[in-house]
Amino acid sequence: MRDIACGGALDRRCRYNGVNMIAHLRGKLLAKRPNQAIVETGGVGYDVTISVPTFSDLPALGTEVSLHIHTHVREDLIALYGFLRPSEKLLFEKLITVSGIGPKLAITILSGMPADEMVRAIRGNDIARLTRIPGIGKKTAERMVLELRDKLPEPGPSSVPAAPPMNATEEDVLSALVNLGYQRPAAEKALGVVTKSGKAASFDAMFRDALAALSK
Repeated sequence: MRDIACGGALDRRCRYNGVNMIAHLRGKLLAKRPNQAIVETGGVGYDVTISVPTFSDLPALGTEVSLHIHTHVREDLIALYGFLRPSEKLLFEKLITVSGIGPKLAITILSGMPADEMVRAIRGNDIARLTRIPGIGKKTAERMVLELRDKLPEPGPSSVPAAPPMNATEEDVLSALVNLGYQRPAAEKALGVVTKSGKAASFDAMFRDALAALSK
């Protein structure tokens, strides 16, 4: 379970620190999944909910990792949401101010589109682009634009080069991975690793190698 209950030994810390009980974690990465990381620091393993972009950039298990943390308090529970980049944390905290968007949906939104692209879509009133994010309908996208358009800073120019176009086999592999439940950004990154290696050419080989890359 990803929530930490206030009470017992934690009760004094919860009262003393309030909502901002934990703002940053640095420690050993014990486990990682597309929506979860466990970070050990001071002999305690913290269960942190993460987005797919953060998962994709996490270091290897057993190495040190630093996460910017948003501590969300709901009734008598505390949930930790972690981000490698301060800009992603800031966007997450803006998203949860929008009516109808809670922390879990905000993480899903951040997993469906790079942060800079989302900021541009919101500032540019690009409802069609926003509704392509899983879980976002037209009304939610319209609220995002209405409530956040003037609250988000202009994103800087992207330093990431445009991805080369995919061939038919690569498109089929990507579609199969997404249909299996993998978020598109993570699937694209894994497929990029496979295609750069130049070893897999057939659909079966490319699909197996991409699955192996996603499991690391």
